[in-house]
Amino acid sequence: MKIFILCEDQAKMGFMDKVFLAEHGLSIFIDASVKILFDLGATDVFLRNAQLFGIDLRETDYLVISHGHWDHVNGLRHFPPSEKAISLVAHPGILTHRFSKLDKYNGVPRDYHTLTAGLSTIFTKEPFQIMEDVFFLGEIPRMNDFESQQTYFTRLENNHRVPDYILDDSALAVNTPEGLVVISGCAHAGICNTIEHAKKVAKTDRVRLVVGGFHLLGDASQLEHTIRYFHEHGVELLCPMHCTDLAALCGLANNLPFKKLCSGDWLELAG
Repeated sequence: MKIFILCEDQAKMGFMDKVFLAEHGLSIFIDASVKILFDLGATDVFLRNAQLFGIDLRETDYLVISHGHWDHVNGLRHFPPSEKAISLVAHPGILTHRFSKLDKYNGVPRDYHTLTAGLSTIFTKEPFQIMEDVFFLGEIPRMNDFESQQTYFTRLENNHRVPDYILDDSALAVNTPEGLVVISGCAHAGICNTIEHAKKVAKTDRVRLVVGGFHLLGDASQLEHTIRYFHEHGVELLCPMHCTDLAALCGLANNLPFKKLCSGDWLELAG
């Protein structure tokens, strides 16, 4: 299995013939028994970087959207047309009409239905098995007392603004012979909650790799609990990115097996 970082907030150092781009957003391409594009960033950065990798996104089997925020979905405007039947998998809540803490609309593109007209859509709150050992996690239960406890986002419900806890936030889990690979978009549900749900869905307790957004942004207590969780439960490698601030990156790097990935980086996993 190969994991390619097509879009992230930082780009790796490249050469003149391969200058990878970065933006605030996330997009990851998984090339395994099935080809999955997980999120699309905010612009065409994911497409440009895919071309540098030599990846033809028209060969995608599944387009998976982690949640309905602009920096993960707006790239839909640049997703290349394909003659192949491509399925889109997401929680139905991605269509929520939502707003940022600055009171700006931050949901999916307003012409979302036009942009996805050629795709076969699978909306599900329940876990969905994409292929053998490859799972979309559906709605992630918020089980612990240190993650997803507060929000500065809002959404419309019956024409009234209410707090938006991003219930559509989901992730991918891939079961490998050497343990579980968890791929997270932003982990608004909490990265620990996400992993626990992934273990339940995939029916395993061994976690090999966790990669993607960890949503650790300035809460020292949450970071402390998260580091403790990983010490207690173990993981072979952590690759936090996107919505993971410098203090969190340093805390994780100083205490746990860690690798920082950026646009233009990739991992190959045997087994």
